[in-house]
Amino acid sequence: MWAKNGKKTIKISAMIALGFVCIYGLSSFSGNSYALTYQDNVELQFTWNPTIRISLSSADLIIDNLTPGNSADSNTITINVGTNNMYGYTLSATAGNTTNASTNLVNTVDDTKLFTSLATDASLASLTTDNTWGYSYSTNSGTSWSNYSGLPLYTAASGAELINNDGSGSTPVQFKIAAKASTIQASGAYTNTINFTAVANPEPTPQPITCDAGKICYSENALDSEGTMAEQTASSNSRVTLMASNYSRSGYGFAGWSTTMDGSGKIYGPNETITTDDLSSTGMPLYAVWVRSAGSMQDSSKVASVCNSLTTAPIDGTANLSSVSALTDQRDNNTYAIAKLADGKCWMIENLRLADKDSSNNDIELSATNTNNPSLPLTNIYDATNPTTSNHLSASTNPSSTAWCTSADAACYDQSMLYTGNTTERGANPATSANTYSYGNYYNWYSATADNGTYSKSSGNTAGDLCPTGWTLPTSGSASMNFGLLDIALGGTGSTSSSSTTPTGTVMSAAYRSYPNNFLYPGIVYGSSVDSRGSNGSYWSKSAYNSYFAYYLSFYSSGVRPSDYYNKYAGFSVRCLAQ
Repeated sequence: MWAKNGKKTIKISAMIALGFVCIYGLSSFSGNSYALTYQDNVELQFTWNPTIRISLSSADLIIDNLTPGNSADSNTITINVGTNNMYGYTLSATAGNTTNASTNLVNTVDDTKLFTSLATDASLASLTTDNTWGYSYSTNSGTSWSNYSGLPLYTAASGAELINNDGSGSTPVQFKIAAKASTIQASGAYTNTINFTAVANPEPTPQPITCDAGKICYSENALDSEGTMAEQTASSNSRVTLMASNYSRSGYGFAGWSTTMDGSGKIYGPNETITTDDLSSTGMPLYAVWVRSAGSMQDSSKVASVCNSLTTAPIDGTANLSSVSALTDQRDNNTYAIAKLADGKCWMIENLRLADKDSSNNDIELSATNTNNPSLPLTNIYDATNPTTSNHLSASTNPSSTAWCTSADAACYDQSMLYTGNTTERGANPATSANTYSYGNYYNWYSATADNGTYSKSSGNTAGDLCPTGWTLPTSGSASMNFGLLDIALGGTGSTSSSSTTPTGTVMSAAYRSYPNNFLYPGIVYGSSVDSRGSNGSYWSKSAYNSYFAYYLSFYSSGVRPSDYYNKYAGFSVRCLAQ
């Protein structure tokens, strides 16, 4: 369900007069406009068009005593505009109408006697040209006024803009006119019509970017995103591995990089290796592809509906936006792009970013209703000699011998923890830490399995994990497990050995990193540092190898191992698939 902003225009007119006049005014309100439709497998949708309301404190603009040879201004009217459009409105004014297609003030008795509209700004004191008139307005309750100017004709492409409201609040506009009469100008009433037009502002849109020769440039492609990214130097017609995204956008999942702003062009995975075009005269702009959240990851009926509606992604590089959607993890409101990959299953195509605290620094509590069967309570990392317990993960911002497991013993293993250095780094200086946001957080196997995987777990799959309810960590260890089946679907053999993968490991690595599979090179946390960042991808499964090791997906530029195994205390990435 979403709101779609359309364009709503409403006009209101006021008569103006000099000397004496009989005046009338109009106000109007545009009623709600709803369009309800139903489409199979899409659920109920509605379009919410913005409404606009204009009211005038008075429609009378009268200069009671305009002495020949002098200037004077009129009374003031107040214009109020109301709208439910979150992007605000633009209020403008024009003069004349279909029966009086002129910007002049015309004598009601003798239409040869008139006041012509000003063409330039002027203060009241500097209205020196006889028989001219103009308007002035104030947006701060009359504290200051604009100089007097002439109004364009009602048929003009745009009127004289009085205010552009951004939706942050209502701002009344006060409006008045002034005129200067010659000593021989005829007395009487002079009239015309002023039209006040309020237009609901459209949703702002990002603009195309320019890119210098020899560069790949990454656009956030949204006005409400966060993060910055540097340009990437590249040669013409060369093989280049793209940079993972450092952009985030609330309520949207990141699906990859596109050659067009609307995602209709070629879409690449965040770390996909591509062949560049000729970059000798112009660079290569790439735009973030954002997918709006369709609902909660923990809502089983929503997950089923969304996944059933997706097209299985082809492996020939022709996948488009029909293969992707996005859902939001209710534990911390992180939104993840999802896709139906070549194995026919619905996967997250972004790395898990779940931390110990949310963006508002509140503890994230794990429960059986928001997490896939966690083993609660979780063991806290910070007191190794006398562990305390809690239902939320413990953070390790600087892995060391005391803050991150570095040895294969039960006391160290049985502590759930994650590494949040990438999140902290990004928040501290995003300009110098590109590629960090998409990499997600790093978890040891005990965190990844939400303490279902204990030191004594030496074989088989865990009963639960850190994925949202209704989602699960992949299985691994053979060609019949999730990682093995995905490998086969992408063209491999599902073998644990990269050397026996067919086709070559280089081709298979490229397949994993292509859109919409979008596996990344986040590296691993081992000992006191993050290693192999930008050149290695490691993703935990829920399958134990023995007391010391667990199975995981490993890949690098020239090889893929869908059933490799490693120390359980190492920090790897996490991807979840729908159960």
